[in-house]
Amino acid sequence: MKNILSILPETQLFTGLTESEIDKILSCLRSKMIHFSAGDYILRENSLPSDFGIVLTGSIHIIKEDYWGNRDIVSRLSVGDIFCEAFALAEISGLPVSVAADDECDILFIDYKKLSTNCANACNCHAVLLKNLMNALAIKNIQLTAKIQHLSKRTTREKLLSYLSEQAAKAGSNEFDIPFNRQEMADYLSVDRSAMSAELGKLRDEEIVTFNKNHFCLSGNAAY
Repeated sequence: MKNILSILPETQLFTGLTESEIDKILSCLRSKMIHFSAGDYILRENSLPSDFGIVLTGSIHIIKEDYWGNRDIVSRLSVGDIFCEAFALAEISGLPVSVAADDECDILFIDYKKLSTNCANACNCHAVLLKNLMNALAIKNIQLTAKIQHLSKRTTREKLLSYLSEQAAKAGSNEFDIPFNRQEMADYLSVDRSAMSAELGKLRDEEIVTFNKNHFCLSGNAAY
């Protein structure tokens, strides 16, 4: 518990609360921590989303799989990020996505109903948590809007340049690291991996992009 309390004050949900306040409210929220190995499913599509989670260590992928097992990465989340809060809030009958561990990770699960109802212990931290949760939802909507902008591009080249441009802007530099390997980036952008790799090769030949694994550098003469 001690290690958890050192992480949670830095997360979106518990911003503004002290370790002692967090320690008190965790029991109210009927929270539980579970460890997952890389590749494990944390939540399966169509499961009942009564809890939402916070990534304490490692990283996870929110994924959508079709009938044939083809995977689309909706988003990648890391330490401090919240997931499935919108589905728990909406009280839907089944998750429309799956959640999988990208690498070894620890997840804290919280019962949303415990958060949204009056605390039996007259805990005054619930209002802070609900405000933080609404803020996290707003930020996530902005991030999903950015992804829609990438996917709305017609060609693989346009999608790549849109995504890489966004990553450069986030880094505040033309040199940056992305959080995906090649297959994951293809899944995230909903493009064929071979076609994407070929397009990356063309961009490198045109001296628009240079890269080494997940490290990229953009030149100033990129054109769609």
